[in-house]
Amino acid sequence: MEIESSSAITLRPFKLSDVDDFMIWAGDDQVMRPLRWNTFTSKEEALTYIKDVCIPHPWRRSICIRDRSIGFVSIFPGSGNDRCRADVGYAVAEEFWGQGVATKAVEIALGEVFKDFPEVVRLQAYVDVENKASQRVLEKVGFLQEGLLKKYSYLKGQIKDLYIYSFLATDSSDKN
Repeated sequence: MEIESSSAITLRPFKLSDVDDFMIWAGDDQVMRPLRWNTFTSKEEALTYIKDVCIPHPWRRSICIRDRSIGFVSIFPGSGNDRCRADVGYAVAEEFWGQGVATKAVEIALGEVFKDFPEVVRLQAYVDVENKASQRVLEKVGFLQEGLLKKYSYLKGQIKDLYIYSFLATDSSDKN
């Protein structure tokens, strides 16, 4: 599948009918490597995940081209005293890497999330220091790298250094 332009990229809630497209990217070890999720190995497992996790999630959107799921963007809003911030995560099918898809998807999400969660004033993203592509995505849409978190988190059995990035609601007027 080719992208005619970045305007072909849309975000929408997940549907059970996304399962075959979901398996293309969520079943790919390369796509799942930087995520906390495990690689999906069966259609049944993917269906259950879409039904029980993606659909009821407060803000998880399928990244689509011509309504086919090619990845996801998630916003994880905090609660209680942390309701002023939310974490961002995303992934895109390997065939679309380097084509601006993740950048466009995160940009679209930025245009929606502060409206959908009026208490959120800060979005943040944690990125493996080795994941240069994800760092570029965040920087292109206006996230600022705030610092290096040494030995911060286990990812797939390895303890990792992560960069933390932020985007404030007051920054959104520059992009949206």
